[in-house]
Amino acid sequence: MAKLKIGGTWAGVVEEVDLHAWTLAMLRDRVAERSNSPSHCINLICAGKILRDDAVPPQTLSQLGIKNNAKILATRASSPQQGLSLVAQEERCSRLARIRAAATAMAERHADGALPVEDFNIEVEDQSGQKVRLGSETDQRAVMMGLMLHAKGKKLIKQGNYKDALEVLSMGEESFSLCDSKVIELIDNVPILQIDMVWCYFMIRDIRWLADAGKRLEIARIGIERAHGKDSLRLRLLQGGRFPELALHLRLELLEGVVAYHTGQLEKSRKALASARAKFVQLQVSDEALSFVMSMGFVERDAKRALRMNNQDVGGAIDFLAEEKAKKLQKREEDIRRRNEIKEQKRYGITPLKKAVDLERLKELVSIGFDKELAAEALRQNENDTQKALDDLTNPETNSALQVTIESRKRKRQKQVKDSEIEKVVQMGFERARVVAAFEAGGSVEQVLQRLTAQPEIEPTSATINTHSTAAPHGGASSSTPLPNNVNFDDLYAMNEVEDSKTRDKEMEDELSADIAKADALADYDIEVNVEGEAIIEYLALVESAGSCRETTPSQ
Repeated sequence: MAKLKIGGTWAGVVEEVDLHAWTLAMLRDRVAERSNSPSHCINLICAGKILRDDAVPPQTLSQLGIKNNAKILATRASSPQQGLSLVAQEERCSRLARIRAAATAMAERHADGALPVEDFNIEVEDQSGQKVRLGSETDQRAVMMGLMLHAKGKKLIKQGNYKDALEVLSMGEESFSLCDSKVIELIDNVPILQIDMVWCYFMIRDIRWLADAGKRLEIARIGIERAHGKDSLRLRLLQGGRFPELALHLRLELLEGVVAYHTGQLEKSRKALASARAKFVQLQVSDEALSFVMSMGFVERDAKRALRMNNQDVGGAIDFLAEEKAKKLQKREEDIRRRNEIKEQKRYGITPLKKAVDLERLKELVSIGFDKELAAEALRQNENDTQKALDDLTNPETNSALQVTIESRKRKRQKQVKDSEIEKVVQMGFERARVVAAFEAGGSVEQVLQRLTAQPEIEPTSATINTHSTAAPHGGASSSTPLPNNVNFDDLYAMNEVEDSKTRDKEMEDELSADIAKADALADYDIEVNVEGEAIIEYLALVESAGSCRETTPSQ
């Protein structure tokens, strides 16, 4: 019997699956049952492809290529009359699968201390901008993946694409579920994700989600109180007496009121909606206060945000904006510093376990007099073990071997740069033999081009000899020749075969990283509550109407 891991519409594990007996229809029925959805509305995706069972007779899961512990994404499709075309649905499913795969790949690269392929590193921070490490490496990876998927889901919500947002948020929920529960209790991201999912239910206006919505809101309220403290006292202390959570609590109470109304709990609904309305009034920004803050040089959106989070206190809002500006400048400087560090680390290569050279330990070795490049190579070969690196540096035999390795790497880099430049010139239409001969004569690319355009066509005999000489194991420039200024360290890093770029979905990874870069520590609390305000009025009227009908109903 096999186990299948399901994510998306329903997240969990289907156990005791006989891959040689079960058909796709049987698996679809099981997922539909657990997600409270009609079977014909469930699409299953594995390895980026929609699984189909149109063969006669139906194929088994094994025949469809599904193996034990396979990861399958379940998505909910609309009815044929209202839904997308088959091609559009396939594109949607494929995109969702790409989002999941890209988030998984980025989390694996950035969570374990490995040197990133990109010129940036994704790290988990608290609201003050301090780097934090949550639990084990597995926990860190799961949290990072959950945060990326949550950020993508929130962007889809802002775009009004609630169905796709719901699928992506479900993936994020599954990622967080892989963490140690003790780790999850420390952060409020998971309860906020629950609220975002129920918000999607509300905006889709599908009554079938009602039971699930109630459970999620209970989880959210418990999680927020655990993370923020009773009456948000812990959050208030962390935020210097500010009120960043008001909009989030407003949305939570509105949704609690909606669920209570639809389940016939009118009094509970009335209380929740009344509390939400009070917070809505509290969050309204006066024109006078807004104008004053904007007169200090701040844009309208930032000014509104500051006033809402500081309970309409103008002085507190201005201080808040000044602090945020300083944090952004500090963050920008930190990003530049980290980007330069990554470039330096790429220059040194990776350890046998594919980790980056630890720059702090490198500084220690340099501070006691060792050559920086030599010390970096010693750390690289010894998995950043400072003591072992010291032993190699102080041993004449191993020290000499380290120098040989460094010289060999320099030659490889020089040859790579030279071969790349030769290819570029050959692509301009020049004969390869002539190009190689021109480069052997020395000089920059511009000088080589001048030489080629000035010389008439010649027989390639002598050039051919030079071509063979450069292909020798230690060909290329002398090891003492310095590296050209235009060496691309990313290209040199690729020589270490850290990751095959052909297997990366760079477009989707760039999209996810952009979503993260645009967010900030308070983005989860920065909610425009206009839609919420209209919904509060609508449901309060429904509650009052339902209450009046109940009071005037005659009894038998």
